[in-house]
Amino acid sequence: MDPAEQLQRLDIAGFEIQTFDRFPRSVGVLRDGCIALLDVTPNGLRMIGTPGWRMGEVMGVLTEVEGRQVFQSKSEIVEATPERLESLRRFRADLENQLTPSA
Repeated sequence: MDPAEQLQRLDIAGFEIQTFDRFPRSVGVLRDGCIALLDVTPNGLRMIGTPGWRMGEVMGVLTEVEGRQVFQSKSEIVEATPERLESLRRFRADLENQLTPSA
């Protein structure tokens, strides 16, 4: 797929598109507190790793601390509430759907 076409589809679907100085070869997509990094490949855009929770200028990854799920970036922790987990699930599903070529 054409990355420009994919970015347009993401924009129409309500994703915010950003670039980050820390990741100059990647594009960030954000919505509802969630964030994912995308890389340009010969076959179009693809996710780098898994989406996470936006924590300022960084991404908190879903992990477990002391038996509870949290989003963590270095020493900063945000609770992975059921609402946040559902937002992340919807975000990932919608993102994957937008990155998949239409039949």
